[in-house]
Amino acid sequence: MNGPLILSQARTRLAELIEASNPAIPDPLAVSPWVAMSALQKAVRRGEHALAQRAAATLLRVAPEKLWRRLGAIAFEDVGVASFDTVFNVTCALGGKRLRGQWGGEWRTADTLVQLLSEAPKCRAADDVLIAAERHPRYRRARHALAAKSVDELIRIATGRAEWPVRAIAAWFAVGTDRRPSPYMEKRRGDPAALFDALRELGYPHTVAAISWEGFRRIGEVLCPFVALLAAEAATIRGQLQSDDLPPESSIRGVPGWAYDIYCREGRQALQCFLRTDAPAATWVRQHVPRERWVAFLGDVLFRIEGGLVKNRLSWPTGCLLRKLADEECYGPPEIFALMRLDLPRLNQERANVC
Repeated sequence: MNGPLILSQARTRLAELIEASNPAIPDPLAVSPWVAMSALQKAVRRGEHALAQRAAATLLRVAPEKLWRRLGAIAFEDVGVASFDTVFNVTCALGGKRLRGQWGGEWRTADTLVQLLSEAPKCRAADDVLIAAERHPRYRRARHALAAKSVDELIRIATGRAEWPVRAIAAWFAVGTDRRPSPYMEKRRGDPAALFDALRELGYPHTVAAISWEGFRRIGEVLCPFVALLAAEAATIRGQLQSDDLPPESSIRGVPGWAYDIYCREGRQALQCFLRTDAPAATWVRQHVPRERWVAFLGDVLFRIEGGLVKNRLSWPTGCLLRKLADEECYGPPEIFALMRLDLPRLNQERANVC
């Protein structure tokens, strides 16, 4: 089955779902677009549909292009192999405003996607393998060596039997690192069409390859080919759903504190204020991390213990392995994670002060 036909059939199924809905637009959040994007993604991860709706309504009003791109990223980053149907539906809706208008408009489409994403089981294996490929010290040599390989050689490695982070590095170079620059990866142009063509020729699920290619075309995220690569293995495994242990949360201006992360101005400012306190986690960072890395380091730690947690996570061997690589071997020692968990109430105080 070819890509255009797969996409057409998926859009027909999505249109039927949207036509069955007639949602009211909820009150937007009184926050910046960046906080709204953070709230949307983390609310989806935690299955908090009502908050995700309000965040989506906020973005649709003030930054609609950010809404559609973020929904596409959430599908591949947070749902991935746990629910291919959800990934297909979201990707189909990225085809433009005119297409969404045929289905009843921007809000009806957005609301349907937010509901599907919130209710879907989650698998963050694609993002975990990205982190391991990008940062794990064990694969530093591979990051350097694979940068010089031809696209054909990279595709052979990406679809072969190497360790998953090595396969991910090869796939990343194959599609090119220029669309998503990384300080850990040498910059080079790739040939993404060649990788996706090879996936179809090698017997990877055609539907997954086609939708992942469409997703890559629309949002340019390397997570898209990672999901396609992981799909072949995930399709043969029946995993269980387990929810992460979510820490207590505080409400700040009507939004949970976890929405104020390192990727928004308010979140970065709160981290800077926190790092000037006598909190044990802040003291540890000042003693063990170069000053210029304080905020970035603590922001990464915070993501692993708060922002990246999900409800109904698909537990399967490769997913568990990749999460362990990312959580335990790419950032700091267990000590700082334990300290930061205990200091979350103190951080939320700083978030409230900033806001």
